[in-house]
Amino acid sequence: MKTGLMVCFGFACTALLSGGTARSEGAGERLAVDLTIYNQNLALVREERSFVFTKGMSRIVVPDIPATIDGTSVHFLSLTDPQGVRVLEQNYQYDLVHQARLLERYLGKEIEFVRTYPQSDKEYTVVGRLLSTGYILQSQHGGMPNYSYAGGMIAEFNGKIELNPSGRLVLPALPDDLILRPQLEWLVSASRGGTQRAEVSYLAGGLSWDCNYVALLGKEGNSLDLTGWVTLTNNSGTTFRDAGLKLVAGDVNIVRQELAGRVGVAKSMVADEAAQQFQQSELFEYKLYTLQRHTDLKNNETKQIELTSGRGVPSKKVFIYDGLSDQWRYFYGNNYAYRTQGSFGQQSNSKVGVFVTLQNNEKSGLGMPLPRGKVRVYQRDADGKEQFVGEDQIDHTPKDEEIRLYLGNAFDLRGERVQKDFRSYANGRVVEETFEIKVRNHKSEPVEVLIYEHPWRWSQWEMVTASGDWAKVDQTTIRFPVRLTKDQEKTVRYTIRYSW
Repeated sequence: MKTGLMVCFGFACTALLSGGTARSEGAGERLAVDLTIYNQNLALVREERSFVFTKGMSRIVVPDIPATIDGTSVHFLSLTDPQGVRVLEQNYQYDLVHQARLLERYLGKEIEFVRTYPQSDKEYTVVGRLLSTGYILQSQHGGMPNYSYAGGMIAEFNGKIELNPSGRLVLPALPDDLILRPQLEWLVSASRGGTQRAEVSYLAGGLSWDCNYVALLGKEGNSLDLTGWVTLTNNSGTTFRDAGLKLVAGDVNIVRQELAGRVGVAKSMVADEAAQQFQQSELFEYKLYTLQRHTDLKNNETKQIELTSGRGVPSKKVFIYDGLSDQWRYFYGNNYAYRTQGSFGQQSNSKVGVFVTLQNNEKSGLGMPLPRGKVRVYQRDADGKEQFVGEDQIDHTPKDEEIRLYLGNAFDLRGERVQKDFRSYANGRVVEETFEIKVRNHKSEPVEVLIYEHPWRWSQWEMVTASGDWAKVDQTTIRFPVRLTKDQEKTVRYTIRYSW
């Protein structure tokens, strides 16, 4: 005899097909929807729905809402009779049909188990009392329960206990308090009856967007083609069809609350032939991008839409040797005793970083404020095939600002940084140290390498001597530009003095 348990939901096929609960005649059907999605896993949903009101007080069901709705954010307005309709009470119903939830309703009650005679495969039914479902509630996030199956079901048959009873379980009916999808139920007061159009808006989680950029770098690295894609993800629990779409870019302050989310993403890609699918405008201190058409956003779907593109955008390849790199930050400001310790700040790495810079302006073929996102860069090889050469993350970038992408480290460039001298004067209140930085070019063409150094010991410093041109980038950064011919090595030497 088979020992596994099979649960049959055939007991309520008609109820399942009709939505699990009987909708009142006044159930609000969605006529139109607009989405404003923030890049912080949050969206404002604005809907127009059709309701049939009864004069006086009645209950209205609002179906097909996201499972991640923030019930405290719902706003309702009758467009037909703004003064005549009021929502007196709102219930957010999210107790959905789940095998564990269903079995819980029948704990301590008699249920049927359909079993099979092994000799004839003929089915027969036994009745037992359900003692344990076998499920454990692990957590409940934003109203959505999370169960795990542990230990197995327990049932009583004729005074005897069976663990993991065999057979196909058949339940008599779907409990009235379980529904198939989340919904709102309102207690409404209406001054007159009839059909009305109404506006419903609310905030919901599980809807998010981010930006991804693809750049094709020219052979010499002095130009690139850039395409920005908006990536939309809908894990809200409902599908939005023929929706207007707006995206907000910026750091919007949100008081975080628990909003249920769902996992699992199905991918699809949409590419429109229009040159500019999104129209950019201002919203408070943020940027608003409006899609110039409607689109479908299915539940558990990721959709990509082109945001912007530029061809032949001027770019520049930049090599930076930062021998101390960010290690100076571990010493800076931590302990004043470090100011006179010559052994600190001697760290050195040999890698020379390669960057690509470009200007986000109209002259370059761009000029739209670019939302935060990842930029993946490709370049064609000798056979004309595209190859991946690196990626970087950019922050929200206004127009007319520079974009700098760190793509990796140059194979044929090397650096070396050595502390040559350290001296302390005036009872430790004056310190001088000398560094020597070497850079080597093993490439077959000349290059320029920017050497970055960081005066980190104290905020008051001065350059005593330097072997080449230098510039103060900021209080903690000095830049030495060095030009190298093929297979050449050059040395930069400088002495810096700190005083306090």
